[in-house]
Amino acid sequence: MQWLRRAGKALAWIGAVAAIALLVALWAYRDLPIAEAEAKYTNEFSRFIHIDGARIHYRDEGSGPPILLLHANFSNLLGWDPWVEVLKSEHRIVRFDFTAFGLTGPDPGGDYSNERTLALLEKFVDAVQLKRFAIAGTSFGGSMALRYSARHPERIESLILLNPGALEGRAMAQAGMRLPDAANILEYITPRALTSYMLRSRAGDPQRISEEHIDRWYDLWMREGNRAAILARLRAYSSADVVDVIGQVRVPVLVLWGEANTQTPIEQSGELMALLTAAPSKRLITYPGVGHPALEEAGASIAKDVGAWLDGSLPPSITEPDGD
Repeated sequence: MQWLRRAGKALAWIGAVAAIALLVALWAYRDLPIAEAEAKYTNEFSRFIHIDGARIHYRDEGSGPPILLLHANFSNLLGWDPWVEVLKSEHRIVRFDFTAFGLTGPDPGGDYSNERTLALLEKFVDAVQLKRFAIAGTSFGGSMALRYSARHPERIESLILLNPGALEGRAMAQAGMRLPDAANILEYITPRALTSYMLRSRAGDPQRISEEHIDRWYDLWMREGNRAAILARLRAYSSADVVDVIGQVRVPVLVLWGEANTQTPIEQSGELMALLTAAPSKRLITYPGVGHPALEEAGASIAKDVGAWLDGSLPPSITEPDGD
């Protein structure tokens, strides 16, 4: 019986150590308070607007023909900084954080469906008085830009897609892929190393991803309420209908793609161009050595091509054939 008592004491000790380790981990990975996040990541251009229950964080700067920028999953409006610096002298640049991301935080109703996201986007556009404008999106933001453009061609001057994630999402839906239940631990324990891995493993050159990029992403993941909301958004997202959506786009389209993109491979650019059957014009530019986080890797140089395309000075020689 003595060995049972020793075993019981050992198990109790192990349990106590595990409980302490869990408490330490929960403390180490605690939420970043909203006030602290906002103090760190707002500036003189930051605004908040209440739309259908959601408190949307956005920035509105520059002057000229307007452009609306839509960020990627896991990211936030700050990712567009390189484009803003290049384009704001000639354009009004509006960008916002989707619900679950950045300083916007969770949707109070917990609805992260495409329809809810598109409805908030529509109401935001009206609230900031964008009448007719260019719209640009990267990854998940590209999927939402496609959907808005297909539904509201009368509002869209042109559509710009940077490494859009629509076809990737369709492939995942077809394969029956879903976020495993084990991912729920990320709501409580989220190491910064995961952020670093996600950014650098998808980059064409990991050295282009700075520690500042990683810190910013990580801080805004940790903003109070965001982790659970991000998991809910990932589970709600679907691109099963994306082929029909792409075929309904009836505005000029510029497609920008990193040739070293392993998440949405360069081969998808040709498929996307072929599916844009109703677009009155379409252009494709590819970037050697650039991966999926193209804004972090080559944002300023890509923005210069965007500016040239918008003002009609983009040389045909740097544009890939569209496959027609």
